Amino acid sequence: MTDAQALVKTLDFQLDIQSDNQGLLYDATLEARWAYNETIRLAKEGVDWDAIPDRVADDVDLVKNTTQRVVAKALGAMENYYEYDDFGQPSHTKDGGYPLRANYEEGYNLSLTDHGDVAFRISAKPYKHVEGVLKGSDAHLDILKTALTSDEWKIGTAEALFHNDNPELHVNITSTEQTVRDKYDSQTVVGVDVNEDNVALTALSEDGVEDSLVIDFPEIKFERHRYFTMRKRVQNAGKDSIHDTLGGREERVVRDRLHKVSRHIVEWSQQFERSCIVFEDLKEMRDSIDYGTRMNRRLHHLPFRALQFYTSYKASF
Repeated sequence: MTDAQALVKTLDFQLDIQSDNQGLLYDATLEARWAYNETIRLAKEGVDWDAIPDRVADDVDLVKNTTQRVVAKALGAMENYYEYDDFGQPSHTKDGGYPLRANYEEGYNLSLTDHGDVAFRISAKPYKHVEGVLKGSDAHLDILKTALTSDEWKIGTAEALFHNDNPELHVNITSTEQTVRDKYDSQTVVGVDVNEDNVALTALSEDGVEDSLVIDFPEIKFERHRYFTMRKRVQNAGKDSIHDTLGGREERVVRDRLHKVSRHIVEWSQQFERSCIVFEDLKEMRDSIDYGTRMNRRLHHLPFRALQFYTSYKASF
């Protein structure tokens, strides 16, 4: 029997930098890469691990908290290498940016604005800050706003990074009231297969298939195609303002339906003893398969990530 674990979620946001220094954040990720590489190099040379943080901090242009976090992650990679035979030795010659890891209210801060946005302030380098507002899904923003205004969640570490050249912030939050059972302590696995217009659920136990269910949502596919057609028409007409309005309407329609589907998944799963809901990882399939322009658009518009998040959030309570 395994113990219950704290409920931890990672919320992903895009950074709308408004302090006219996006280059500062990118330079800081390059400094973080140097700190990571240098930590690995020193560890390979046999330097005492306790001495590495101070040695790296003396030569890197980052705030101390961020440097400590980057060094700790690099040493963790080395520890995995020594502990597990199937882990390759980490490289100390990688290039490109590396995520800035920081503690809340030390390396970064968040606050609510009068307009209802979430503002951020990241200490990219000593006495140099990057500021702006967070952009992202309504679901993630709603939870973060709750964490900022109540004691239900505790805001923890975050990583600032660049994904496809776009700045992002990934924030970890922990519930102060809820715990989740370890997945290895489950008796029933509920597999979720996400398709274009439905999800197929199958409950499996040691005795075999317990039950199955198909939840249809053809309106999501229909509404997305309808709004895609309308956006193309207004875009060709040069009416960009209407284009943005239509995008917002589509998002609200899809989000409402996904909330209902995710609630149905959770309620159905609760009939089974110690159930664990499992989603297939579609990332590799999306990245590696090319069906042509039209089918690729339909594949990438599968509401997989949003449905997984909503289901995870509802199943935790």
